[in-house]
Amino acid sequence: MRDDRENQRFELGQGDDVVFAQYRRLGDTLYIDHVEAPPHRRGTGAAGELMTAIVALADRESLTLVPICGYAAAWLRRRPQMTKP
Repeated sequence: MRDDRENQRFELGQGDDVVFAQYRRLGDTLYIDHVEAPPHRRGTGAAGELMTAIVALADRESLTLVPICGYAAAWLRRRPQMTKP
């Protein structure tokens, strides 16, 4: 995963495509505003791979994740073991 801090965007290459998440960092909080995969990559797990990488980064940097995006919120709800209590 690439962290494009200037544009507040995480990117993950998927073949010739890029799955991305727009985010905001405020202190120790990481807000996930929008997650998007190209239409032909939807349903393939591409965005889930990106979310897994984001959770790992948040864990390494002791950040609290706040999903604003509906996809990110649903993804995290289905994986309560990946979020901090």
